[in-house]
Amino acid sequence: MGLYSGLALVSHLIRTVVFAAVVAIAVVLLVDWLARTRRLNPFHPLARGVRRVVDPMLLPIERRIVRAGGLPSSAPIWALVGAVILGVILVTAIDWLLGSIVTATLALSSGPMGLFYLLVRITFGVLQLALLIVVIVSWLPISPFSPWVRWAFALTEPILRPLRNMLPTFGALDISPLVAYFALSLLESAFLRL
Repeated sequence: MGLYSGLALVSHLIRTVVFAAVVAIAVVLLVDWLARTRRLNPFHPLARGVRRVVDPMLLPIERRIVRAGGLPSSAPIWALVGAVILGVILVTAIDWLLGSIVTATLALSSGPMGLFYLLVRITFGVLQLALLIVVIVSWLPISPFSPWVRWAFALTEPILRPLRNMLPTFGALDISPLVAYFALSLLESAFLRL
């Protein structure tokens, strides 16, 4: 079995495990939601067992929902949405990592130009990822000084600040990350043609 077929097998196994985990979480959260909304007898042994295990984990989500004016019974639904999003992010990140291993293997076996290709791809990939993170964080109540995202702002601000000064304003809409993303894509393809 070659490297590529082995990595494809690993990717398939990870996708299957993540899908099975999300389905299992969905079933458990469905039972919790049914017990919370009284569609299932809350004193049934299954409902009591699930709520005993799940409710302490849902407590932080429930607090945020109540603070935002929502119903505590919707906490399992929001937890399921979070689990699905986390599963998609996990599968995407692992596929990216496995694809990077394949690219690195091919690039390193191609000599100096392959190494140049690899370094250009990694550099521009990290910058584009940082731009994506900056955009997503701007939609959420997360501080740009948070240690989780500070690196993304440190990498992108030298690119975005001059663009913000040059581009016209569209009210509250900031199109500089979009322009920067496309400019980085053009620069990357220009470097790869050298």
